[in-house]
Amino acid sequence: MSSELDAINNEFANSGNQNPQKLIEWALNQGARPICTTNFRPFEAVILHMVSQVRPDIPVVWMDSGYNTEATYQFADQVIKQLGLNIVSFVPRRTRAHREALDGPMPGIDDPRHAAFTQEVKLEPFERALREMQPDVWFTALRAEDTPERAKMQPVSRNSDGLLKVAPLLQWSAKEMYQYLQAHDLPNNFDYFDPTKVEEKRECGLHLQH
Repeated sequence: MSSELDAINNEFANSGNQNPQKLIEWALNQGARPICTTNFRPFEAVILHMVSQVRPDIPVVWMDSGYNTEATYQFADQVIKQLGLNIVSFVPRRTRAHREALDGPMPGIDDPRHAAFTQEVKLEPFERALREMQPDVWFTALRAEDTPERAKMQPVSRNSDGLLKVAPLLQWSAKEMYQYLQAHDLPNNFDYFDPTKVEEKRECGLHLQH
């Protein structure tokens, strides 16, 4: 199976402009329970448009930490309506108000409590989503220029549980993302904040574990 994935990755890397639509179409034929995850960060409308054009009813899984900006929630609502997305939300066991009443404001990344915070508001909801939805194909908007760790990833990989992880936009630049948004009249949002990463080039751990 690894040799098949190597061949797909090599073919994708050598296909000139790395046609993500072809990769999406290939991946959708590899399983029966695909999902696409989103956090509605900048340029997220690109992957959501691409995937929903091929599979309009694909479950779009949103781990809503409760710490998004107002602009992000407004952007999410606009994209969901414009693309008719089949959104499935997973939220932490405790609301933000509940958590902060007991534990105080969000801990900084140097605070020893930050790992537990990340586990509660992002990692646990994602693990729950995997358990409940049992996907066999997972589309993600990861891009190599996001972080050093992501620059080492392949467009297609399979984890120990057999889940096929597909990052069709891995090699796309911000310029290519912007041009796609313009070409398809899609909205964007730069007022975005991830409380589990804080710093733009920092990993939260989700994609290092899966």
